[in-house]
Amino acid sequence: MDAIEKNLLKEVAELDSLPVGAYNIRANGQLDGRHTTANIDIVTKTDKPGIDIYIKPGTKNESVHIPVIISKAGLKDLVYNDFHIGEGADVTIIAGCGIHNCGGDSQHDGIHTFYLAKNARLRYVEKHYGEGDETSKRVMNPTTIVHLEEGAQMEMETTQIAGIDDTIRKTSGDLAAGASLVVREKIMTTGEQNAVTDFVVDMNGEGSSANIISRSVAKDHSRQEFISRINGNCACAGHSECDAIIMDDACVLASPQLTANSVDASLIHEAAIGKIAGEQLIKLMTLGLTEQQAEEQIVNGFLK
Repeated sequence: MDAIEKNLLKEVAELDSLPVGAYNIRANGQLDGRHTTANIDIVTKTDKPGIDIYIKPGTKNESVHIPVIISKAGLKDLVYNDFHIGEGADVTIIAGCGIHNCGGDSQHDGIHTFYLAKNARLRYVEKHYGEGDETSKRVMNPTTIVHLEEGAQMEMETTQIAGIDDTIRKTSGDLAAGASLVVREKIMTTGEQNAVTDFVVDMNGEGSSANIISRSVAKDHSRQEFISRINGNCACAGHSECDAIIMDDACVLASPQLTANSVDASLIHEAAIGKIAGEQLIKLMTLGLTEQQAEEQIVNGFLK
């Protein structure tokens, strides 16, 4: 890898070198490195671009890194990755995509499908990052599909805070009895960037729960849209929250939808969109910060 590709790898996966454990690194549409373990196998698909990851039942304290990096202008990359998490496993998957392009638009679309067996637990971390010249667009469209069997638990942490011009982020899930899905999303848009996030969750089993939390900052002339649809089809608990800071001439839309198909479904949505409070700025400026520095401190703290 050259210096640009190494920097992208560090930005999206916090890697300075090859990780310990299982990994699959994709660079400019091709396999760049792979390692498997006794409990985690990674297999290249034969019918379409992408991989299948198989994690054996009962696997504990192991991780998988699957970063994607693009350093070529004009490249459009599409992958289908399927994750099969065995019964009782408890693992972490670190994903993410970084694009560096000059002289042409580049795009990465990833369709990730997760199958969590009974009582499996997964922490999934995904970060998107872009850099390059002002005339080239960086486009990412991640699709995440989650199937949780009885008692399975999945926690997703998704971050996009720099350099992505257009994105449509779709996440859907179906939950069996006692299953739990938690999603924490962080987004910042600047310039003329556009970001759409679309969540659909079906809670089909008794005692299942979903908690969707989105925090975002929209600057300049950028536009964001948050869509959430939570369907309670049994005795279950669902919560979604959209909390956004709007600045300059940006636009933020929030469209929550709750559907209770059972008298025992408990569903809540919270939404707040507003500018940075003046008293917050004044308080930090009295400590010696400029207005711009104060704004940056507030935004950084908000997106932590």
